[in-house]
Amino acid sequence: QVQLVESGGGLVQPGGTLRLSCAASGNIASILSMGWYRQAPGKKQRELVAAITSGGSTNYADSVKGRFTISRDNAKNTAYLQMNSLKPEDTGVYYCNALRIGSRNSWGQGTQVTVSS
Repeated sequence: QVQLVESGGGLVQPGGTLRLSCAASGNIASILSMGWYRQAPGKKQRELVAAITSGGSTNYADSVKGRFTISRDNAKNTAYLQMNSLKPEDTGVYYCNALRIGSRNSWGQGTQVTVSS
């Protein structure tokens, strides 16, 4: 089992910045990649925002390329999402995800990000 705890969400004005953190615990060795998913208001599905493998390869949604940066501190078992130049359409609940061996997924509890003036 892997447990994920997110932090860092909040209310920010358009053009502002936020940094999300996701601390992992438990069976860390089983984690293949970590990522952030967003569930926009009124939508049921979560969409991938960014992901990073254990080797450091990254993947971003087209809508956040050039604005968001995902990183990972293996010593702290923590993934980060640096969000710059935030837009109102970035608003949503951000969930941390860990893809584990055997195609198993672990999810955090979610953190709210609101971009509004």
